[in-house]
Amino acid sequence: MIVGASHGGHQAIIELLNRYDDIDITLFEAGDFISFMSCGMELYLENDVTSVHDVRNFRPASFPQANVHILDNHLVTKINQSRQTVSVKNLKSNQDTEVSYDKLILSSGVTPNALAVPGADLENVFLMRGYDWATKIKAKLADDNIKNVTIVGAGYIGIEAAEAAAKAGKQVTLLDVISRPLGTYLDAELTDILSNELATRGVKVHTNIEISEFCGRNGQVEWVKSKQDNFPSDLVIQATGVKANTNWLRGTVDLDERGWIKNDPYLRTNLSNVYALGDATLAYSVAADKKMPIALATVARREARYIVKHLFEKIPTTPFSGVVGSSALSVFSYNFAQSGLNSFTAHRAGINVNSSYYEDNLRPAFIPKDKGNTKAYTKLFFQPFDHRLVGGAVLSKHDITAQGNVLALAIQYRLTLEDLAEADFFFQPGFDRQWSLLNLAAQHALGESEFTKK
Repeated sequence: MIVGASHGGHQAIIELLNRYDDIDITLFEAGDFISFMSCGMELYLENDVTSVHDVRNFRPASFPQANVHILDNHLVTKINQSRQTVSVKNLKSNQDTEVSYDKLILSSGVTPNALAVPGADLENVFLMRGYDWATKIKAKLADDNIKNVTIVGAGYIGIEAAEAAAKAGKQVTLLDVISRPLGTYLDAELTDILSNELATRGVKVHTNIEISEFCGRNGQVEWVKSKQDNFPSDLVIQATGVKANTNWLRGTVDLDERGWIKNDPYLRTNLSNVYALGDATLAYSVAADKKMPIALATVARREARYIVKHLFEKIPTTPFSGVVGSSALSVFSYNFAQSGLNSFTAHRAGINVNSSYYEDNLRPAFIPKDKGNTKAYTKLFFQPFDHRLVGGAVLSKHDITAQGNVLALAIQYRLTLEDLAEADFFFQPGFDRQWSLLNLAAQHALGESEFTKK
């Protein structure tokens, strides 16, 4: 039995079908739209997808096998451990049933945070997650009566919302309680570049903002009130993080103080035959050597693969090896990728790291800027004593996000600055330099003399 139809639930079905012949699989999903991919919402808002109905991992029809049962509008409300059953409510018929399991995989995910301030129930105060919100936001961005759009939260989702709204011709204001947009993902050298890009594109960025109320008349939002200023708003999109969808597990499955499901190195919960993966858990970070919140599709899929592989072992042969945590984003004309730790996440994890910032041209100096020889910016994070790489980020107007995968592999296999400085990458002047960007960044971090740009 699987609870939740997003990335972890989807991968669990695939792995179960690939590995075993004599199983019966039931997946329960509370929503009425199976496996909407919120990470594809910006593409949908900007008309870069085939259809909103395609922005998903899978449809129930994707698994026609007789031993697979995918049930939407079914809310799992309780685990009855003594009987190895779950209580399930059919949200269409309002009928309650009890269903037995031999193995239970929890992929219950997260729900978006809504600010606990007055006016959150006003019309046109939206969240940005899920199929229903995607279609509502899309309609509002096409509405000429919506002129001022305020985005609350300047993380990935907030930046995506701001860009989509700006491209739709709206006046966009981006608010955040911290001091820099994307400040939990990138260090200041890189966010300074992106802040300038947002301003150039007409997005008004206000940081260190403490919102106190959503205000309006006749039941509709008209401005956002903060301790610092008021912001006119015909539409407010909240992108203020997420919380674990685990209240229904309290008193049954062990949770930490923030509601994350506790699981062991084999991804088992405190209940026998019950496993937990994905955004509702903390993931073991290879870079930090401890568990951290890493809410990524890639994490859930790797955890699902591990759980199913070891599902029927009485004693698991090996613990889950962990993840790095990598992601990428475009901010108008810039593209960046980041992997592992940065200054913010290292500090939050209580880890002392050194860092090095490096910027250079992508290609040899004989290639002019108008032929694609753009600037590239790199930040590396490493252990002070052994130089083991624990994080990094790359940024450029050219799409060099694939370098984020190189950093992820280096972190996963515990390479050092010295390893990266000498790693054997290809050279072709139409693409890069004789020493590749990451070679040069590592050499710079080691204090070596700069390689000629010619």
